[in-house]
Amino acid sequence: MGLEGDEESVSQVPTTKFRYNSPFVQISLIGLVCFCCPGMFNALSGMGGGGQVDHTAANNANTALYTTFAVFGVLGGGIYNILGPHLTLFTGCSTYILYAGSFLYYNHHKHQAFAIVAGTLLGIGAGLLWAGQGAIMTSYPPTHRKGTYISLFWSIFNMGGVIGGLIPFVLNYHRSDAASVNDGTYIGFMAFMAAGTLLSLAILPPSKVVRDDGTRCSNIKYSNVSTEGVEILKLFLNWKMLLIVPAAWSSNFFYTYQFNNVNGVLFNLRTRGLNNVFYWGAQMLGSVGIGYVMDFSFKSRRKRGLVGIGVVALLGTAIWGGGLANQLKYSRSKTLQTLDFKDSGGAFAGPFVLYFSFGLLDAMFQSMVYWVIGALADDSEILSRYAGFYKGVQSAGAAVAWQIDTHNLSFMSQLIVNWGLTTISYPLLVILVLLAVKDDNKAEEGTSKEAGPTGAGPVYTY
Repeated sequence: MGLEGDEESVSQVPTTKFRYNSPFVQISLIGLVCFCCPGMFNALSGMGGGGQVDHTAANNANTALYTTFAVFGVLGGGIYNILGPHLTLFTGCSTYILYAGSFLYYNHHKHQAFAIVAGTLLGIGAGLLWAGQGAIMTSYPPTHRKGTYISLFWSIFNMGGVIGGLIPFVLNYHRSDAASVNDGTYIGFMAFMAAGTLLSLAILPPSKVVRDDGTRCSNIKYSNVSTEGVEILKLFLNWKMLLIVPAAWSSNFFYTYQFNNVNGVLFNLRTRGLNNVFYWGAQMLGSVGIGYVMDFSFKSRRKRGLVGIGVVALLGTAIWGGGLANQLKYSRSKTLQTLDFKDSGGAFAGPFVLYFSFGLLDAMFQSMVYWVIGALADDSEILSRYAGFYKGVQSAGAAVAWQIDTHNLSFMSQLIVNWGLTTISYPLLVILVLLAVKDDNKAEEGTSKEAGPTGAGPVYTY
């Protein structure tokens, strides 16, 4: 979508944020779409091995998924700019249904080929969905409340994981010795995913969304393939995107360790479902907390960004340190008796709190990165590409992580790699905020669509 001009003001300032064309309603709608599709996917993945006793099929399906996701995550921003939200989001959402259905098939036939093909297609669809979601979440809100709207989205989205965790917990409650989830679990996931696919048609394009101050998000026309191809290639030489690469790579890399090798190894089937309720519930708390820090802690936007990164870095160090203490107790060759929330007593508490804390950190880390991305520009054309690049790199990291687990890398090695990757990302994000994020009062000085390095070049007029 190419810009025809700067942000456009409507003739009358809207009177309520609950209008259908308001950023609040549109962010809520994309949150509900992700509640139904990736939210349920997260609940399925969070059980370890896609709810199967043998993790091989799920690991191979996820490797295929994140390999194609890495490609279409990067391309997704350009595709969104060409096709617009309706076709992009609807196509992306529909692939989630097929993926859940492939594990329903696997429950009966134990052939992983269908799951791998479905994972490949889901990678394409997820790339489209998340590129569109990233553009909507970072460009529709007003500049001074992006953290608040990111936390709104993250809370609604992760409620999907909470509800999705309840599905296997309830349907498998009396199957405490079961190894794989029943058919009803997969059918329940598919029903939610189908609803989310239909709901995606309710999302408005940016030119029809009006903020509370009367400005439209962008006055746009649809882009073309050649333009988007050139702009996407430029991302790989964009210094801002290169500074985000370690954060993007690590932000889904740790899921394999947390889902398969903490939740999937330490707990029995029904307890894994319960744990996911709290894991994704913790994400809601984490997103709200970091959203407040990024929007309200200080008047200076740059200072808010630096403080937010510092808070996440300190909390992340503490949580991964707790993960190290827990990991010293078991390994691939030294397994523990699986824990049950009712029968294991005090032994359940420590690993449960750790898994809850992993969820808290995940939301804070990703919300922080999205806030930084959203502070680099303010129109959906640029931000759809930035979000697509972020999701593409993120998915490449996830594809590697799932294969690492398939090849039985030690649990301790996986923990150390995860901790190291997230730690490396913090100073690089600090540099990015110092060089590219402008204070609110300085953002009125220029007219460029994108923030430039500190002390040089024009800055964006919001």
